[in-house]
Amino acid sequence: MMKRGIIWLIAVGLAASALAAGKKSIMLPPDNAMATLKDGPGVKVARANCVACHSTDYIVRQPPSSLEQWTAEVNKMRKVFGAPVNDADAKVIAAYLESAYGEPGKVAPAKRPSK
Repeated sequence: MMKRGIIWLIAVGLAASALAAGKKSIMLPPDNAMATLKDGPGVKVARANCVACHSTDYIVRQPPSSLEQWTAEVNKMRKVFGAPVNDADAKVIAAYLESAYGEPGKVAPAKRPSK
């Protein structure tokens, strides 16, 4: 019985050694070329924060939006979906999105006053 236990331990040790020696890595394909974020101030902050949760396809396929609309979108990602983006980065991301995928200078439609 003791001999069987020792043989089992040796077998497990050899298997573990073989696994450790043959470390594997997985290389994921790059994002869709059409979904590459445009260069500009804040692109690194946007990439670092946004692609942790979703593909850049979700960014580049959005309709052009104002700063207010992009800010609302970033805040939705934070508050509804729990994106771990701090306040300073959220502002940088919204400004980047507006400059790269928005209509700079366009004022968002005025909200109707509540009754």
